[in-house]
Amino acid sequence: MSSTLPVDITNEVKTNFINYAMNVIVDRALPDVRDGLKPVHRRIMYAMLQEGLFSNQKHAKSAAVVGEVMKKYHPHGDSPIYDAMVRLGQWWNMRYPMVDPQGNFGSIDGDMAAAMRYTEARMTKLAEELLADLEKETVDLKPNYDETTTEPSVLPSAVPNLLVNGSAGIAVGMATNIPPHNLTEIVNGLISIIDKPGRTAEEKAAQVSLDELMVHVQGPDFPTGGRISRSGIRDAYATGHAGLKVRGKARIDEKNGRTQIIISEIPYQVNKTNLIQTISAMYKAGKIPDISALRDESDRKEPVRIVVELKRGAIPTLVLNQLYKYTQLQTTFTVINLSIVNGEPKVLPLLDTMRYFLEHRADVVTRRTAYELRKAQERAHILEGLLKALDHIDEVIALIRRSQTGAEARDGLMTRFQLTDVQAQAILDMRLQRLVGLEREKLQGEYNELMTLIDRLKAILGDEKLLWREIKKELKDIRDRYGDERRSTITQLEEDISKEDLIAVEDMVITMTRAGYLKRTKLDAYRAQSRGGRGSSGGKLREEDVNTRVFVGSTHDYLLFFTDQGRLFHEKIYDLPEAGRDAKGTHIKNLLPGLRENESVASVLAIKDFDEAGSFVFATKRGMIKKTQIRDYGNITSAGLIALNLQDDDGLIGVGIQRDGDHIVLATSDGQAMRFGANEVRDTGRATQGVIGIRLRDGDHVVSMAVVPGDDEDSELLAISECGLGKRTPVSDYPSKGRGGLGVITLDVTEKTGKLVALARVAGDEELMVLTQKGTVIRTRVEEVRVTGRNAQGVKIINLGDGDCVISAFPIRKEDEL
Repeated sequence: MSSTLPVDITNEVKTNFINYAMNVIVDRALPDVRDGLKPVHRRIMYAMLQEGLFSNQKHAKSAAVVGEVMKKYHPHGDSPIYDAMVRLGQWWNMRYPMVDPQGNFGSIDGDMAAAMRYTEARMTKLAEELLADLEKETVDLKPNYDETTTEPSVLPSAVPNLLVNGSAGIAVGMATNIPPHNLTEIVNGLISIIDKPGRTAEEKAAQVSLDELMVHVQGPDFPTGGRISRSGIRDAYATGHAGLKVRGKARIDEKNGRTQIIISEIPYQVNKTNLIQTISAMYKAGKIPDISALRDESDRKEPVRIVVELKRGAIPTLVLNQLYKYTQLQTTFTVINLSIVNGEPKVLPLLDTMRYFLEHRADVVTRRTAYELRKAQERAHILEGLLKALDHIDEVIALIRRSQTGAEARDGLMTRFQLTDVQAQAILDMRLQRLVGLEREKLQGEYNELMTLIDRLKAILGDEKLLWREIKKELKDIRDRYGDERRSTITQLEEDISKEDLIAVEDMVITMTRAGYLKRTKLDAYRAQSRGGRGSSGGKLREEDVNTRVFVGSTHDYLLFFTDQGRLFHEKIYDLPEAGRDAKGTHIKNLLPGLRENESVASVLAIKDFDEAGSFVFATKRGMIKKTQIRDYGNITSAGLIALNLQDDDGLIGVGIQRDGDHIVLATSDGQAMRFGANEVRDTGRATQGVIGIRLRDGDHVVSMAVVPGDDEDSELLAISECGLGKRTPVSDYPSKGRGGLGVITLDVTEKTGKLVALARVAGDEELMVLTQKGTVIRTRVEEVRVTGRNAQGVKIINLGDGDCVISAFPIRKEDEL
């Protein structure tokens, strides 16, 4: 008859896999919340204890330790056991090493440790604190894998090892990644919990807030130092799960006229050699172009010293940001505070992790106290018998001598002197010579000391306050003997290195053509010329295309695109394609995919950010004016944002920034100008039309708007005509009138001058860029343009070729305001 039974393979696989997974989770990959050790680490520590490898003893061959662990406790390969032991002795992995190595235990460069037959090891002094009192029945012992001996299920661990050394491991379907901490801070945090009223650790912890705890525990403290971002730490402690930004420490030095970045600390678990190779690769890839040399100057005195030499003219802070962005000089440490609690994996907040450690210590100290009490009582009991025997020493000796057997002597002592079996046996176990030689005073002194000890131990067991006082005293002792200064600095780091952090602040000329091609070019690419020059090409354009906008902005400014349909888009200037002066650029629809089919850009403006004080001022072709606060436009999406409402026959001609007290000047193609106080136009919402700014005669339309500070009567208004004539007129020549009028003459428009093209406020120290229909650009100094009255025609600014005319003119201010 067959003994084979049919089973459902699905259920069988599920059952076996669950059993396997739980075995890996509990017995291999995750640390116990109480002692912070995985089974392999605990077995290494216990084997070293059994072999007597204390910190004050000679080192032993690593192979011998590994063999002992594998033989008695850990039925797995020798390589993983050795790797685990090596890690316990590496200063760059363990905040407080548990193994004192001798020989090559690897390096921060990723070098492997020498073979176990060459290296030696012993416990560190701190490791002994994990094992202290193990012999006093403080923890449960369990059979080893072949039941030939026993091993501890957990170590007594007077040190909060899980928090101070952290842990990392991958189980089945879960992983742990607990950062190390500073021992002094963790102990101070534990003491703050103990100091709360309550009988149990749970009751005490319930009265501690996370903010109270973080007064003592600033954050993780990595053995390799570095800088840790403050943001994220609270979430990690509150939930047991968060990401922390970690940066290496670097300083900027000057040596022999060259700038250097000296990296002295690197993020936790970063391989130094790999970091150097990555920096080199990023240089070759053009990501970090300003490096001229790279050296590893690390030695025994300075385990980490990487020198990055920069090219002349390089911006060191920019290069440093590039190093953070493109290399492991900045990493993210993902906190997963997962450990074994009562045989089950749990993700724990910081407070719970500390509570479970204190519960463990309370259990250990209670069991140790009970053990010591029992031993003290047993010894006191024997001493009581010895003292009775000394009081009747002659009779005791005589009784022993006349007894025929040990049992007869024991029974006689018990009957005659009312001794217990244990007391009588202790007397009989002594040689008569030693019994006679006992000193009563010495025994009485020992007995008195034991009784005092017994009273103290009973008090501890009977009073939770005394128990917690004992735990607190031991924690303070650990802190005072092993505590040290922080290595990692907690600081406020940017959450991410943005693209902006990697881009130098530079002045750019932004040009846009009638056909919608846009580009940015460095300002230095345009040379200054004298008034009346022929100019230079501002861009190779198609025959039917012309430049329509030219202005200056910083690479870090926002570029705002106001469309003819009253919508607003934005881009950072550094996101615009950079091209040479003669390049065509990129079409606007490639940059702004949200533009509609029949929509075009009507006005462009650059600002630093949307938190600026003031309002946007909108002027339309039909003379309408509108104000809306800048902050109302901060939430721009790729689909655009409504900037203003327009009537069907109107169009946007200009946008400016206005602040309290400013004046607005509107200028028309027929040479009329209207000045009025901006406070005559109240702020309205985004989706509004505004009010009448200037009334127009038939055929006339608004061509320019200028914003003039209210207290600025010394600046001038620069007018440029189609035929290349220009002039400057003091602002004071323009009377401030209420909005809605026809305005006053600002340019004597004739056939010689052509229509007014542009009007702009200038101070006299700017440069003027003039753009013609055929794409010619001239850059000249504003001070070369003559100052005349409002009714004058001005002087020649640019000599135009046949069929050409001026279509745009913009001043470039020193501070590069638009």
